[in-house]
Amino acid sequence: MTTGLDGIVAAETVMSLVDGQRGVLVIRGMAVEEAARRLDFEGLLALLWDGFADTADLKPRLGAARAAAFRHTPRLLPAAAGLPPVDGLRAMIAGLADDADGSPIGLVAAMPVFLAALVRQAKGKHPVAPDPRAGHAADLLRMLADKPADPASVRALDAYLVTVADHGLNASTFAARVVASTLAGTVASVTAALCALKGPLHGGAPGPVLDMLDAIGTAQAAPGWIEAELAAGRRLMGFGHRIYRTRDPRADVLKAVVAGLSSPRIALAEAVEKAALAALHQHKPDRPLDINVEFYTALLLDAVGLDRSLFTPAFAVGRVAGWTAHILEQEQTGRLLRPDSRYVGPGASLAA
Repeated sequence: MTTGLDGIVAAETVMSLVDGQRGVLVIRGMAVEEAARRLDFEGLLALLWDGFADTADLKPRLGAARAAAFRHTPRLLPAAAGLPPVDGLRAMIAGLADDADGSPIGLVAAMPVFLAALVRQAKGKHPVAPDPRAGHAADLLRMLADKPADPASVRALDAYLVTVADHGLNASTFAARVVASTLAGTVASVTAALCALKGPLHGGAPGPVLDMLDAIGTAQAAPGWIEAELAAGRRLMGFGHRIYRTRDPRADVLKAVVAGLSSPRIALAEAVEKAALAALHQHKPDRPLDINVEFYTALLLDAVGLDRSLFTPAFAVGRVAGWTAHILEQEQTGRLLRPDSRYVGPGASLAA
């Protein structure tokens, strides 16, 4: 019996290839390592949307769309007051209409604008208007802090957004495609994706990585702390993946980026990584467990100034590129996604 739809092909896509056995991620024909090195977020978005949406002059159009999204903050922001960031973001996105603001480019643009506004509202500050001339990553950091970010932080956030933009038919992308297949529209589809992303088994792991590093404290304490956790049957945050049976290729992309940032946690993280991999190999020799994208995601987002409560919505700022691409692709098929189920309740034998 298949559980969790493992091994079931639910859609044909040109967006990305995830090879969990070899540790390979290819986005529209480009290895994720190459994409992170060569493209900014706008370039990756153009790559994903190619053949499905207009990609001409995408950077200025996306900047203009951020400015358009900002005009909705007086209406949408008050209703999100007091909510956790990911819930507030979901509420604001759901409040957009299915017109130009709820188009794929409108939703991609709204994510950083609404997230920054939510963060500043929680601090008792006024939202900062977008700069349509800025890049997507640079504008998010500027709207959060009300000042331009340093170039290294902008490059790091750009690399992160590129790295997480698409990853096969993961839970949130599948949710988006199911809703898109009903022709409910882009706003409903992206809202559904955000609902799936909120779950701790999908988008909630990076924050606890920092909690783990804080609990360990020093490199010297790492081996003993890790042994105690494994002996108690608890999982190590940032290790293991539903798909990858080897090292997550996105982890090394982000690790290289983090090395160029000023983070006091880097040496500790490297010590924890080394100790954890050795302990996991000893405790679970028949189950390949390696580092995943969340481990160095936590260090990167922390180093560029994002609080750990923002890690999941920051993931959405990048992944919305993939969500919208899959929505556009699904809408082209015109086919409702309607998998079968196997009834195992009372009277199941009557159907045999």
